Amino acid sequence: MRKKKSRGWLVAALVLVGMSVGSVQAKTKPPAVGQAWPEVTLTAPRDAAQRAYLGLGSVKKFKIHQVKARVVVIEVYSMYCPYCQREAPNINRLYRLIESDPSLKGKIKLIGIAAGNSVFEVAVFRKKFQVPFPLLPDLKFAAHRPLGKPRTPYFFGVLIGPGAKARVIYSKLGALGDVKSFLAGLRRAAGL
Repeated sequence: MRKKKSRGWLVAALVLVGMSVGSVQAKTKPPAVGQAWPEVTLTAPRDAAQRAYLGLGSVKKFKIHQVKARVVVIEVYSMYCPYCQREAPNINRLYRLIESDPSLKGKIKLIGIAAGNSVFEVAVFRKKFQVPFPLLPDLKFAAHRPLGKPRTPYFFGVLIGPGAKARVIYSKLGALGDVKSFLAGLRRAAGL
């Protein structure tokens, strides 16, 4: 009889633990379309040209709403992610497409957040894949955690509103697919 009672308590305890883990996981989902962008503080690029691209001046830390753009496309990636490596040429194409279009240049900016990667690892990835836009190291997952700990690659489109408002207009795990179609959808969602 005692064994059955102790098993019952064990089962009840496991159910409670499972429920609490499930509720923690539910809180760590990446922000969805329509939600406010989390107040994530990022380390500004060391390179002056990259800071100028983002319109940051000489700040050391920044938030997405401080980027001088209407929309910021954010890729959460890792240099060790084979899918991120495969997607790098596609993202570079997106950057060139935006920068070559006078109606988009300056209105849409790209950044990469390197989840768990150091400054050195980011530099290796940048050089290997010739990435022209800012890549930001996130060695201690300081940005990754508030973004819901997304798997990689994960893409966000963030619309910068008046004041310090920023809203998610695109949120997706995996490859962007056709860059022109992605950009057309982003333009529609942003009203550009």
